[in-house]
Amino acid sequence: MFGNSSPVQSNQAGPHHHLVRQLERHRHSPFLKPALDHNRIAFEASVAAWKAQGNLPLIIDAGCGVGSSTLHLSKTFPDHFVIGIDQSADRLSRHRPPDDHGNHVCVRADLVDYWRLMQAAGIRPARQYVLYPNPWPKAAHLGRRWHGHPVFPTIVELGGYFECRSNWHIYIQECAQTLHRLGAGSIEVERLEALVPITPFERKYLASGHSLWRCTAQLP
Repeated sequence: MFGNSSPVQSNQAGPHHHLVRQLERHRHSPFLKPALDHNRIAFEASVAAWKAQGNLPLIIDAGCGVGSSTLHLSKTFPDHFVIGIDQSADRLSRHRPPDDHGNHVCVRADLVDYWRLMQAAGIRPARQYVLYPNPWPKAAHLGRRWHGHPVFPTIVELGGYFECRSNWHIYIQECAQTLHRLGAGSIEVERLEALVPITPFERKYLASGHSLWRCTAQLP
């Protein structure tokens, strides 16, 4: 069941030739779309849960799916508070936290709104994780990849340690290039070896024999 994932197929042989131009357009064009009410409510509820734990250093698990990575991060960093965010009610309904929720919470929200609400509230996470986002591998879909989306400069402005994982090397290369252009430091791209999977996608890709890649950086 977990070993039947096809490798990413793309009409790109390397990083997109419009990547820098796209980024510069986003940097100089304000993203003015208003946040929807249900995203604002989810944001406020999750921030209240964090503050109730004493304003611990904050970790954002963006696109947390069923929340297994959120739970893993909460155990790995017991002195932090982890907020997992996903837009799928179905995926989040399968999250099974322990009786003691402890230092994490999962909420349903659109990430584009959530990141911008964090910025507006002046909240600066200590760590941000984007684990196995949809790669949108067609060249025409560059704008749907997080590093090609208008919200990406906001993600970088939030600061902290940043980590993205993917089973498509080009996605990680593009992410690193964009981070460099936005002034991030200590950027590293590496292949993940001897990995204990922390998400269902990671488990499936490993079982299917895919190479897994990671980009890490310290955001300015």
